Amino acid sequence: MITPRRILATAATEFRIARRNRWVIIAMALMALFALVLTAAGSAPTGGLGVDRLSVTVASLTSLAVYLVPLLALLMSFDAIAGEVERGTLPLVLTYPVSRAEILLGKLLAHLAVLGLAVGAGYGVAALAALLTDAGSLAGMPALWRLLWSSLALGATFLGAGYALSSLARRPSGAAGLAIGLWLGLVVLYDLGLLAAVVADNGGWFTTSAFPVALLANPADAFRLFNLSASAATAAASGVGGAAAVIPLWQSLVSVLVWPLVALALAHAAFRRVIP
Repeated sequence: MITPRRILATAATEFRIARRNRWVIIAMALMALFALVLTAAGSAPTGGLGVDRLSVTVASLTSLAVYLVPLLALLMSFDAIAGEVERGTLPLVLTYPVSRAEILLGKLLAHLAVLGLAVGAGYGVAALAALLTDAGSLAGMPALWRLLWSSLALGATFLGAGYALSSLARRPSGAAGLAIGLWLGLVVLYDLGLLAAVVADNGGWFTTSAFPVALLANPADAFRLFNLSASAATAAASGVGGAAAVIPLWQSLVSVLVWPLVALALAHAAFRRVIP
């Protein structure tokens, strides 16, 4: 039976480790820096679009989050299991009255707390800068809130994927390679492959039927679709911005909410196969 006390105890330990390894400071500094840069760079088109500055900033932050949040999540999680196996601490941990599910949930809670601090700092700085320069930016606060919690859902998806890869690799070096490969595949190369397929299809069956499904099947693209389709500044975004106008919002929302559960289930299945 899963006990919240044991999950919280594991989470507290993992958070102290992340803080000692400077992950909290690094993640917050990266998000705040990039958010400020994007806020400054993305404020130019607000007048032409007729929307508030924060809405345009949210569209820019969506593009930032879809690259940076998965990368931070994988960097924090790739050695969560493999590192403990290599250091020999996993057998000791498993001698305690704590289940593997509780260990995973504790790690997830701690790493989500780090990501929450990072995206909160980044988005908070961006929102403050937008509000100071445009009083009408209050209209974009719902979009910013939606971006915040969906970023955590995206982070949870890649944290679960990182735990699964860490369990399968069992060595940090192998897990690191798999994590970078997953990030490149889902966040970078996947969209390039879809773009090439759409160009080759030339308006055929793939473009009209398979392309929307392929976007929803990728957690990174589903996250971007969800935030852009509900944003007043969709025209400021590129890439899947056009698709966000035709794919129903509820479909991208379902994908955003389901993927973290699928990733965590895969992580638990892989972790159960690890024999210390």
